[in-house]
Amino acid sequence: MSEAGARSSPDPAPWRPGPSGRPVPPAPDLPWDRVVLSVVVPVYNEEATVEQVLRRLREVPLRLEVVAVDDASTDGSRKVLERAREEGLLDRLLLQPKNRGKGAALRTGFQEATGHVVVVQDADQEYDPYELPLLLEPILQGWADAVYGSRFLGGPHRVHLFWHYVGNRLLTLLSNIFTDLNLTDMETCYKMVRRDLLDTLPLTRERFGIEPELTARLAQAGARIYELPVSYRGRSYEEGKKIGCKDGVAALWHILRANLLPPRPPRWQRPRVHPWLENGP
Repeated sequence: MSEAGARSSPDPAPWRPGPSGRPVPPAPDLPWDRVVLSVVVPVYNEEATVEQVLRRLREVPLRLEVVAVDDASTDGSRKVLERAREEGLLDRLLLQPKNRGKGAALRTGFQEATGHVVVVQDADQEYDPYELPLLLEPILQGWADAVYGSRFLGGPHRVHLFWHYVGNRLLTLLSNIFTDLNLTDMETCYKMVRRDLLDTLPLTRERFGIEPELTARLAQAGARIYELPVSYRGRSYEEGKKIGCKDGVAALWHILRANLLPPRPPRWQRPRVHPWLENGP
């Protein structure tokens, strides 16, 4: 990754807390200034919110590579993204020729990401980019290969959509039965993974099936997964929420397929030296 491909906050200290009130850990002994975090932003008809998400990302005091993937939006999202690229809010803008779904957009973004660690950031303002340093810390500490930001571990959240909550918990339970993990939120957007690990995972799903598939592949690879609470402001369908009951039913099949059928990833062989430390301490 070239130095030009990553940008830092113009004033990285003091770090800003997320809306949960938990301070972003400064932990000065960790190599914050050496690791590059690739943020993959899948976009489909998010004209009203995507620019604000990108601006908040650029306020995060980390070295970021921001990669947006427009999944053939039919509103003004693409024009907003093109302006954002011209303004320098984006490092890379990838355009899907036709709408294929979140999973396809993420796989496109993952292939182009060049940072040491990769995270997904939805373009709808449901998740707060200010909390990304909290998720990165266990990876920099050497405790985790992947970190999930859970909406169900006590972080502040909008009181909203009971049946979505029930559906998420049931899907997480079924996923846990097959993966032998004890996750609380398998469907969370905030999945952060070391890129050298992510590159070994065979991902094929086009739509929201990417969530259980990625979880299954991480479990099969023997990755160490941490969960941390994050704040969450869920949207209503009137506000643009896209996932629905059909996607929930489809997720049952995706859980079964990802856990019972090939391809499976190789067991993860953790390098002795983290890639962001290869050139010295």
